[in-house]
Amino acid sequence: MIFRSLPQRLRHGSRSRAQRAAATAGVLSFAAAAGSLGAQSVTGREPYPGWDAYVTQALAAWKVPGAAIAFVRHDSVIYARGYGVRRIGGGQPVDERTVFAIGSSSKAFTAAAVAILADEKKLSLDGRASLYFAGFQLADPYASRELTMRDLLSHRSGLARGEMVWYGSGHDRDEIVRRVRFLQPTWSFRSQFGYQNIMYITAGQIVAHVANTTWDDFVGARLLTPLGMTSTSTSIRQLAGQQNVSSPHAEVDSQVRVLEWRNIDNAGPAGSINSTALDMAQWLRLQLANGTHAGRRLISEKMIDEMRTPHTVVPLDTGVRRNNPYTHLQAYGLGWFLQDYRGRLVVQHGGNIDGMSALVAMLPEEQMGLVILTNMNGTGMPAALMNRAFDLHLGVTPDDWSAKALARTRTARARAREAQRKLEAARVPGTRPSLPLPRYAGTYVDSLLGELVVRDSSGTLTLSFGPNWRGPLEHWHFDTFRARFDTPVLAPIPVQFRLGPAGSVDEVMIDLAGAATFRRRPAPATASATRP
Repeated sequence: MIFRSLPQRLRHGSRSRAQRAAATAGVLSFAAAAGSLGAQSVTGREPYPGWDAYVTQALAAWKVPGAAIAFVRHDSVIYARGYGVRRIGGGQPVDERTVFAIGSSSKAFTAAAVAILADEKKLSLDGRASLYFAGFQLADPYASRELTMRDLLSHRSGLARGEMVWYGSGHDRDEIVRRVRFLQPTWSFRSQFGYQNIMYITAGQIVAHVANTTWDDFVGARLLTPLGMTSTSTSIRQLAGQQNVSSPHAEVDSQVRVLEWRNIDNAGPAGSINSTALDMAQWLRLQLANGTHAGRRLISEKMIDEMRTPHTVVPLDTGVRRNNPYTHLQAYGLGWFLQDYRGRLVVQHGGNIDGMSALVAMLPEEQMGLVILTNMNGTGMPAALMNRAFDLHLGVTPDDWSAKALARTRTARARAREAQRKLEAARVPGTRPSLPLPRYAGTYVDSLLGELVVRDSSGTLTLSFGPNWRGPLEHWHFDTFRARFDTPVLAPIPVQFRLGPAGSVDEVMIDLAGAATFRRRPAPATASATRP
């Protein structure tokens, strides 16, 4: 691994062996007393002096209603507890057993499922995806033929996201994989990093086909059950009747609002797992023990190494360097982001889905890991707390990462508001649509995304896409409207109608997490028009 080639001084910092021992003495003594606690509740002494107060302060500053955090050290869960409340305005506290969505932190489970099948010689990381999934096809014939399991898991397919194929759509996993052939490449195959959820859905479906089961059942039987992760599920349907479940939240117009849980079962391998801090601590134990748990090997050490080997370089843009000036290198392995922090290897992956943000992170050389689960949409708090925990663990004077990250977030929000003001100023006043509103109504289709339907109701246009996205179309200027979907997660979306040579609407352009053009479906021919 490239990070292991760093100089010894960078890998271990400038502290002496005695300083390093003193910094971890308290943690180790508590771990020895606690033992390997598995799925038991662990509270006891906070892992680092002032940790609980810092987290409580961060929750208030970031407007996060609740969080659950667990620490693992040397195969022991040394600390796990909840902070805040499950639902704003409610009195139910978060604890270490409260269920949250972990979002894209699920990807490491899919990579592990592939690794298990590779250990069993049922597939190969360098085997072609088309070999394991009949009919798999991409728009680029070369990439379609050559793309391997390793490519699927390391975000180097050459494809931009195409998120609306799955996000809120009615397509199941196989249909999503079928439709990816219509997603045009943005970059050359294997040329650069391009985060890709659909490729993880594909990997999950390959797991299902090769193992003759479903991704959900395979992950449950081969990972969740052996790890004792009894409160972890792969679908929100499995949360029905459970009481200790957090509610998703988002900040809208400076107010924190409760959201509904979104069903993303169709993207399960990319991000549908729900779990608790205590359960995720068992996942960390498996990772820190290089694939073994309670004396049983679940994944070979060779495959653990593969997952932590850099496969795709992730550019260090200015945003990454501002967030973490101690990072010099960043890459993606298989299901994990890899970077350095104060000379140590960091293995981590965040997760964000409507109203929830999570982070799972490890310092493997230090045999230390943590999980942070929150019930707030897109918050930067977990990454800030991760860096704070790493500082405290390494015995260096900790930066106030929360305050620094929050200041950057506020600056970014101010810039977004300024951009919105400029957009408003660019609006041309006094214009009217080219046609009467009923002429815009119709069904528009795209090979990748499916159907988009515009309806006219007494002079008001509404737009619907899939089973979840629907809302009114407000006239903006000329033949451009804005769709306001009933969710604070998506901002108003520009919708531009294009007229053809005959003066009728032929196309609709809309940016649904990527620009797309829907062509109007011709109206069915009338009986009189079809008579000879």
